[in-house]
Amino acid sequence: MSKIILTQKDSDYRLSSVSHLKISTASVLPKILLDKKTRYQEILGFGGAFTESACYNLYRVSKEVREKALKLYFDPEEGIGYTMGRVSIHGCDFSLNSYTYIEEGDKELKTFDISRDRQWVIPTIRDAEKIAKTSIRLLGSPWTPPAFMKDNNSPLRGGHLLEEFADSWARYYVRFIEEYRKEGMNIWGVSVQNEPAAVQRWDSCIYSAEQERDFVKNHLGPILKNSSAKDVNLLVWDHNRDIIVERVKPILSDPETAKYVWGTAFHWYVSEAFENVGKVHQMFPDKGLLFTEGCVEDFSTHKYRWESGERYARNMMGDLNNYCQGYIDWNLYLDNLGGPNHVNNVCDAPIILDIFPEKIILETSYYYIGHISKYVKPGAFRIGMVQPHPDLKAVAFENPSGQIVLVLMNPTSSEIKFQTQIESNVEAFVSPARSIMTLLF
Repeated sequence: MSKIILTQKDSDYRLSSVSHLKISTASVLPKILLDKKTRYQEILGFGGAFTESACYNLYRVSKEVREKALKLYFDPEEGIGYTMGRVSIHGCDFSLNSYTYIEEGDKELKTFDISRDRQWVIPTIRDAEKIAKTSIRLLGSPWTPPAFMKDNNSPLRGGHLLEEFADSWARYYVRFIEEYRKEGMNIWGVSVQNEPAAVQRWDSCIYSAEQERDFVKNHLGPILKNSSAKDVNLLVWDHNRDIIVERVKPILSDPETAKYVWGTAFHWYVSEAFENVGKVHQMFPDKGLLFTEGCVEDFSTHKYRWESGERYARNMMGDLNNYCQGYIDWNLYLDNLGGPNHVNNVCDAPIILDIFPEKIILETSYYYIGHISKYVKPGAFRIGMVQPHPDLKAVAFENPSGQIVLVLMNPTSSEIKFQTQIESNVEAFVSPARSIMTLLF
């Protein structure tokens, strides 16, 4: 017997267990065939970014509200089962200001100090782990090298890493990993550079594909491999999927570079060219793919829009159906102004903390993400699926327990009836208009 979880527009259903959507089977209904013998990628997990702003927001509310907000993401039963996270290697735009872990000019890293991260970021991760009852798998990403290491002598507005500081900057990643691990943090991976193709008014640094390749091949790869951090996975690109193929190809086609690289990180801005993610898998099938950032931009115009949730599910399903192995959302918590952000680059988050009434606001994205993250467990495999209905979005998995998880979104204004078949077992359901449902078999 299947279990049905529903979130539906213009209703009170929010990740709700229901029974009324099961109907009698009929030969004329479109049939979704699920083939658990056909296995694709293994799932690492789902999560969001422990930015300084997100963690600071939690410390602006009471201990009770903070614990409730953490449970909403990290509790496997009461929340949506997050087990992954992203941290910035020193400052990013969602820090209270630009900062680094060293004094300016310290090429030898003698002043390296993560004490700022011990104020809000590291305690938040520890609290999340207690609630999740597991260590959170973390990806560290730098937005910029320190100013003196760059040709524009600024953490902001792009600039390039100066070759004379390439080794020093590579050692900086190792120190970050070592210092975070001393705090008990599970640094699973690091990316080379957040958004290396964008000159931002905030913390940023530019690499061409060839520059990123050469930095990994000649500096970061060997220095990581010859350090205590040799087990940490290295991810390239960490930017949008629209040009992922041309950016990754020169890096992973070079065997001397590729040997250091676990795979590709990517974001969702600009386009929904999910097929590009699949192309990278076809070209480099032995390398991993991980979604590492997405958010609903322009916070002021998107508050509690149903389309925000649908955008998340559409992107998650599109990427997961193209060999993506996990999904890390952007900020876990933002305030009622969409920040704080030190250059006012405000945006939405699935959980908004309205600071002064100390109120938790769950955006539609929270529920849509939860339909996947809560039920698809780390270690699950995507399985074979034939889904004939043109208006339904779907993705299917088998959990380590053997449970089959089918997630279906109906973004249309009409209900859709369909059947599922797993081996000889056929069941029929109705998908309500503007809804997402998770079927557990």
